[in-house]
Amino acid sequence: MHRRRRTALLLTAAIAAAGPLLTACGNDAHPGAAAVVGDERITVSQLENRVKEVRAAQREAVPDEAQYEQAIARTGSLTRDTLHSMVLDRVLDHAAREAGVSVTPREVQRMRADMEDQAGGAEALERAWLQQYGIPPQRLEENLRLQLKAQKLAEKLGTDTSRPEFWKALSEAGKELGVDINPRYGTWDVNKSSRVDARTPWLRDVTSADTQQPT
Repeated sequence: MHRRRRTALLLTAAIAAAGPLLTACGNDAHPGAAAVVGDERITVSQLENRVKEVRAAQREAVPDEAQYEQAIARTGSLTRDTLHSMVLDRVLDHAAREAGVSVTPREVQRMRADMEDQAGGAEALERAWLQQYGIPPQRLEENLRLQLKAQKLAEKLGTDTSRPEFWKALSEAGKELGVDINPRYGTWDVNKSSRVDARTPWLRDVTSADTQQPT
C-alpha cells in the first residue's frame, strides 16, 4: 500500500509541475477550447466547471471567510493546474491503451478502501485530497483511477513512475495525440508531459485572476 501511496502523491504533485522548455502551440483554430488533445476538445466551460467544483468544495469544507481566502491563495493557479490534470489524464490514458493497460472499478475501490484506512476514514481522505491537491470529493475516484493507471503502466514498462522511462512513454503518447493548449493557459511541453506558463506579456495573467474568483 505504501507504494501506491507514493505513486498517488507523485502523480498528483506532477499536476502542478512545470518544465523550463516550451513547445509552440496555439489554439486559434479551436475557438472555445481550453485545449485539444488528439480529436478531443476540452472546452473552456468544462474547465471552468471543474474549477467551480473545487471552489465549492473548499467553501463547504472551510466556512470561515478568512480560512477560505487562505485556501484560495494556496490554490491560486487552480485553473491552469486543473487543465494540466485534464490533459495529462488523456495523455496517460492513450499511453495505457497503447500498452494494453486498463484499470477496473474494483481496483479503484480497493485502492480507495486502503487509503481510507490509512487516512482515518472516507471524510478524512476526501479532506486531505482537497486540501493538498485541490481534488474535490466527487473527483477522488477519478483521480485514484489516474494513479492506478500510471502505476500499472509503469509496471508494464518495467520501471517506476519516477523514472525517465515512464515519462518518455507519456511524451511519446503526447506526440502521437498532439496537445494544443489555448495560450491563455500556457503551453504544453511534450517532452516533459507538463503544462508550462507562456511568457507572453500581451496575454492577461489568469493566475492572479484565479485567486479573485469567488467560487
